[in-house]
Amino acid sequence: MTASALRALHHGRTPGDPLVLPGPWDAASARVFADAGFPALATPSAGIAASLGYEDGQTPADEMFAAVARIARAVSVPVSADIEAGYGLAPGELVERLLTAGAVGCNLEDTVDGVLVDAGWQADRLAAVREAAGDGLFVNARIDTYLRSVPDGADREAETVRRARLYAAAGADCVYPLGAPPEALPRLAAAVPGPLNALARPDGPGPRGLGELGAARITFGPGMQLRAMAAVREIADGLRKA
Repeated sequence: MTASALRALHHGRTPGDPLVLPGPWDAASARVFADAGFPALATPSAGIAASLGYEDGQTPADEMFAAVARIARAVSVPVSADIEAGYGLAPGELVERLLTAGAVGCNLEDTVDGVLVDAGWQADRLAAVREAAGDGLFVNARIDTYLRSVPDGADREAETVRRARLYAAAGADCVYPLGAPPEALPRLAAAVPGPLNALARPDGPGPRGLGELGAARITFGPGMQLRAMAAVREIADGLRKA
């Protein structure tokens, strides 16, 4: 599958009908989601990290790309990969490794070592990724303004919109203000160009509700992997009591 196919899935969505992308953490879970009829998948870095025995953010780049490759080989639908902040790789190498792994999209966040990077620097990096990839990657620019401290005196929502516009102008196909409260989504969707990605949380609106608030794309972070592990824990507890 191609980046163009993934890109097309994000457009022409009607309110209440967003693109829902489950987050597989290994080949087996990817096959389950693909067999269920989902048209594309988006790997979560935290879910893959947990499956490999690492804390979130601690997975070595080689292991992350190998895990993405196993997932992409296992299914015939487009796969987007969460590659955190890019593991310090130059844009050309980052693109090459994603394409070699079989991914046709990626998440690239604007946090390094727990701190928001300069928005202009991140925009330049996104532009370099776009130049290296051409149309070969769907680039989802994650914005961490709701997770990290914003510059002194900055309004969080205004800073989110500023970054979103810079990233879209740099070539990002989609923007992802992770952690944005549901009530902010209509304003963000109206203010930023292109599709808006929202995170579905167990205690928040479901995918349809997030779509009605303006999100065109719904992802789950490590939520699917956490639910699966809860089920395994329940099985384990049952076995001990049997």
